[in-house]
Amino acid sequence: MRANRRTDTKPELALRHALHRLGYRYRKDYRLDLDGGRRVRPDIAFTARKVAVFVDGCFWHACPEHGSKPRANEWYWGPKLIKNVERDRVNDAALILAGWTVVRLWEHVPIDEAVGTVVTALTATVPPGPANAPGPANAADPGTSTGPASPAGPGTSTGPASPSDRTEPPNRIPPATDDSPG
Repeated sequence: MRANRRTDTKPELALRHALHRLGYRYRKDYRLDLDGGRRVRPDIAFTARKVAVFVDGCFWHACPEHGSKPRANEWYWGPKLIKNVERDRVNDAALILAGWTVVRLWEHVPIDEAVGTVVTALTATVPPGPANAPGPANAADPGTSTGPASPAGPGTSTGPASPSDRTEPPNRIPPATDDSPG
């Protein structure tokens, strides 16, 4: 079973590349230490927005459409696959209790649909920050909204949902060159 990858599977790579092309930045296989000592490793984590994305394989996570039941060594595989699904549910519940949004995608979902699901989850969450923090500036006008703009509203864009999910290149000072003779 050494050949079975835990990270960087083909469906996961395709999703990550598509999200990166749209300008989204994320952490891959990022360990989250939750309350109660539970550790969870989403395939893709948007830490600023607290969105965890899992790309589940049809065999390992018992897909109802494409998951196959092994006939050889069923005494081993049956309980193992059931435990995988139960662990997924416990991890989902722990992440939700910790304030995360969980997105689970099957490996057979078309990439366009998968990207749309992740982008929808990202735009539905509001990143923490001074502009979104409750306080005197936002409480002065109760009619203002701190949530994301509506999809049909003016000024909407198809890019990343938040500057905190984008990584800008740092302003670098070029290395000094010594052109003096000597």
